[in-house]
Amino acid sequence: MTPSLSKNDPVFSVSIAAQMAGMHAQTVRQYDRLGLVVASRTKGGGRRYSLADIEELQEIQTLSQEEGINLAGISRILELEKQVAKLKRENNRLNALAERLKGVLYDKQAQERRVFAAGQDGNIITLARGERAPSEGTRRSSALVIWRPSL
Repeated sequence: MTPSLSKNDPVFSVSIAAQMAGMHAQTVRQYDRLGLVVASRTKGGGRRYSLADIEELQEIQTLSQEEGINLAGISRILELEKQVAKLKRENNRLNALAERLKGVLYDKQAQERRVFAAGQDGNIITLARGERAPSEGTRRSSALVIWRPSL
């Protein structure tokens, strides 16, 4: 079985990353020195880039050449994009937590609305608040038998 690579696995040398990003290797090294796209390092000190790094290099290239943004502006844009991504993750986490809490609250409110009663036959039933226990021959659809005494 061949191991699969993730988008964040640093496997590409600086020359391959530069070729894939469509720029010169010296430009990639300069971006690393400036902290725009920081490479992972091998034990020997060689730079290694991931597919995510290469996408970021391509974005920098686009911002610089097509949009005319200087490197300080690009640095700020990348920093803000990382903050936005972090805030989106936090927002998703908080929304999921809010949904779970709504479910707990709904369950608690539903439990508070239930009333337990004993029917004429001795069965314990649960009713919605304000609902009357069914008479001997009838059983309402909302009434639920939760315990039946052993005879």
